[in-house]
Amino acid sequence: MHKGMKKLAIATAAMSLILTACGTSNDNASDANKNGGAASGDKVTIQWWDSMTSEATQGALSKIIADYETAHPNVKIERTFISFADIKNKLLLSSAGNQMPDIVWLDNPDHQAFAAAGILADITEEVKAWGQADKYFDGPWSSTVYQGKNYGVPIGSNNLALYYNVDMLKAANVTPPKTWAELLEAAKKLTTKDVYGFSMTAVKTEEGTFQFLPLMYQAGSDITNFNSEGTVEAAKLLQNMASNGYMSKEVINQKQSDTVVQFSTGKVAMMMNGTWQIPLLRKEGKVNWDVVELPINKQGGTILGGENWAITKASKHKDVAFDIIKFANEPDNLKSFLQAAGRLPSREDYLSDPFWQDDKQLKVFADSMKVAKARAYGPNYPKISDAIQIMLQEVITGAKSPEDAVKAADAKIKPNLQQ
Repeated sequence: MHKGMKKLAIATAAMSLILTACGTSNDNASDANKNGGAASGDKVTIQWWDSMTSEATQGALSKIIADYETAHPNVKIERTFISFADIKNKLLLSSAGNQMPDIVWLDNPDHQAFAAAGILADITEEVKAWGQADKYFDGPWSSTVYQGKNYGVPIGSNNLALYYNVDMLKAANVTPPKTWAELLEAAKKLTTKDVYGFSMTAVKTEEGTFQFLPLMYQAGSDITNFNSEGTVEAAKLLQNMASNGYMSKEVINQKQSDTVVQFSTGKVAMMMNGTWQIPLLRKEGKVNWDVVELPINKQGGTILGGENWAITKASKHKDVAFDIIKFANEPDNLKSFLQAAGRLPSREDYLSDPFWQDDKQLKVFADSMKVAKARAYGPNYPKISDAIQIMLQEVITGAKSPEDAVKAADAKIKPNLQQ
């Protein structure tokens, strides 16, 4: 195992090496010029990996690829779908056999781990020449930076808000909650023998961490001071929800996609969920719903999700790959993808587009981008996240008190903070 692999294995202990490597070598491609063409007329083949599954998102990506190839006839882009659950392991294993793609999409909290492992190309100079870095929100951009160097470009962002069943709240004479106290009271009033007042996910994956961190931020704490009053307060809120039956303890087994199905079929009155659920609810939802910003405690806050572009260090065509990334980030190209994917622009100038500002429900998430915090905690973040997931499940099931569970998690987190 080479040095980079050892570093990534340490940084990402949760990655199970159960897949076989795949990919296509780029040895037959020639050197390309900076405009995405090819020297001496030879075809340049660019390998592209992403995890987009829906018909709409794949259609948007296919158009971007086709348009680029039309404008650059000496470039062939070979797109490969890799499932979200597998892409990290696949990239890890492909690096061992030097079979990495040129372009890869990464979940933003994983970006620094791969940069630290030496798997991603340093594109600091390319980004500087591009001159667009200052257009991005600090949160998304920070996830692409490791030790002062840039290893990617944000694709799109998402965050969390509170969805609610309009008819259920009206029948119970409840207004959409703005504070934690109001949230707890609303959940109590909305809970019946057939309906849970509130739901989220606490599954033992990054999805669970993703949904807990906003509560911790709202309580005034952070991962860097995890064993603190705010974290315990956030854990107690969920303990209260679960122990009183306002939220099912089965949230430890349900993903965000499971939660939205329960909500859309009237089994849940309120849920914490993401931007990307809006297209699904508008198309398939069976209830009258709306969305508001997450209720606050000591302060407002939400979590930043989304994906980033990256170029692997093994790419023989870094210049062409970056030219493709620039092309995909042109306003019309990026907008068509983000709309299909239920994502928000990571750039403040793009977010001012009427598509996001004139739509009442999308604007809730757009406005929250100003307080959305990135999970940029260094290359050992996967281990940190794993400790939080265990803590969350212990609290909800009653296996440990919030105080003890938070303390135990903190002992695992401290050694893994950025070194």
